[in-house]
Amino acid sequence: MRTSIKNFSYLFLPLSVLALLIIINLIKGADYFSITMVNGALYGNIPNIFFGAAELVILSIGMTLVTAASRGQDISIGESATITSAIFVLFVLQAGEVTLFTILVGFLFSCIAGLALGAFNGVLVSVFKVQPMVASLILFTGGRSIAFMIDGKLSPILANDISNKIGTVIPGVPIQTPIILTVLFIVFFAVLLKTTNLKLYVETVGINPNAARLNGINPKKIIFLTFLIMGFCTAVAGFIAVNKAGRHDSVNLLKLIMMDAILAVAIGGNSLGGGKFSITGSIIGAYTIEMLNRTLLRLEIEPAMIKVFKAIFIIILMVIASPVVRLKIRKVVDKVRSGKTAVNQSKGSTPLSTANIARKKEE
Repeated sequence: MRTSIKNFSYLFLPLSVLALLIIINLIKGADYFSITMVNGALYGNIPNIFFGAAELVILSIGMTLVTAASRGQDISIGESATITSAIFVLFVLQAGEVTLFTILVGFLFSCIAGLALGAFNGVLVSVFKVQPMVASLILFTGGRSIAFMIDGKLSPILANDISNKIGTVIPGVPIQTPIILTVLFIVFFAVLLKTTNLKLYVETVGINPNAARLNGINPKKIIFLTFLIMGFCTAVAGFIAVNKAGRHDSVNLLKLIMMDAILAVAIGGNSLGGGKFSITGSIIGAYTIEMLNRTLLRLEIEPAMIKVFKAIFIIILMVIASPVVRLKIRKVVDKVRSGKTAVNQSKGSTPLSTANIARKKEE
């Protein structure tokens, strides 16, 4: 019972924000949940949110692990995804005939590149004790230039049927392919966390690395492992993003997505200072951010002003989620509960009769 209450406390913030956005959209129009079938595939506001947030969900999962273990954030995830997707496109275009096999091999090479980039950041953080944000600043600064050179200073186009199906929809399948890939990725991580001690080790290192070391857990290995996982996440996100776009744009592909990923972790009820985490909360946070972006567009706010409204919303949200506000709310709730308990106890007590009072005085 206590575990379920604790899990709900993690999800209270993202679910509350999500409910608020749903109410706003319903006020704007009752047709918000309407879904139509176009060419055998489901389209509408809700499917579009799942489709648009595919890359963000995957990157938020990796960011959650990195944040929990290293007590910092990887700000180079967008650039890493750009590099891995550039390697994928380079292999596919040079392979000649594009087949499912060449797509899979290209994806494998991009995953290897993602692991290498994750290892680069992981070594700086775990071995050389560089702050995660500073360590990842190297790739953040030069990552897109590396991708641009891999592209041959061009913007290569993926003009093939298989990439189009991966980025949009497979004929006969009503759900868009990026949504299916995201669900498979979430299931994979759910099984990984369920069948291994990864969650326990990451949380232990994030809470107290010295105590973790005394209990036989190597903090360096765990932090390095989370950055490896982050590198794998960037490869998957880059693969989905470039197939959705149909071309590789090293300048704009997943640009500044690290800000949304960090925000998704925070909205999910996770501490940016490391420690205990909730992957479910981060996933809900990612979908919440995508819904927020689409809600602002639906409210006909000018594109130039969307970032301002989003910033105001984030400030309000972070203030509400801050430890100071949470502590004050908890104190108020505890005071109200103690007051109710005192009232119930006074009501439940049996009053002494006149005879009993007289008897007690005689005694």
